[in-house]
Amino acid sequence: MDVLYPERRMIGCRVVCFLVATAAASFAVAAGTDGNKKPINRRDAAITLDAASSEVDYPSNKYLFRSVTIRQGDLRVVANEARATGTDFDNATWEFKGKVEITMPTGRLRSDLAHVEFRNNTIASVRIVGQPAEFEQRRANNPEPARGRAGSINYDVATNLVRLTTNAWLSDGRNEIQSTELVYSLTDQKVRAQSKPGDGSGGIRITIRPSSGRQP
Repeated sequence: MDVLYPERRMIGCRVVCFLVATAAASFAVAAGTDGNKKPINRRDAAITLDAASSEVDYPSNKYLFRSVTIRQGDLRVVANEARATGTDFDNATWEFKGKVEITMPTGRLRSDLAHVEFRNNTIASVRIVGQPAEFEQRRANNPEPARGRAGSINYDVATNLVRLTTNAWLSDGRNEIQSTELVYSLTDQKVRAQSKPGDGSGGIRITIRPSSGRQP
């Protein structure tokens, strides 16, 4: 997983630049080829919905599904319940609650609350919220997956980007990055860290841990 240079304050720039460059080299060695897979074209893939039970409020056209699973191609959304206005996937936002898990080609998202946007009969984006919301990506030839957590995580299906905001944290199993916002690419395993001046977050923090095989 490579690290793109984040926006930095002028004070301590040399130290931050050195840490980012060092982390970039370390993360790049850990990256596998699994994340290089491009997302498949899901426009022709059917959307299927399975549920243990359902309730329909016909006057308001509102639907409630319990123990629900929605699939489209290599994407899957599982939750204790799902709510929607109508069952049209052309242009709609569904709400999922309770043990929400979104499975992607090489990873997954987990939280207690998620909003899934459907556009043109495809899953376009996912936003999960939790304390915290969690993200994970498996990496080829590496037993340690990339893991992230934040108050809110957005997954854009078209760009294959995961955006972590509010106490964002990301790790490759050894090195860690914390910031106000982290944007991680599932395709090339690069992360961009951003911190807004004056937001009180303390900026960007990178922790580089020594290799376990290194002698003291």
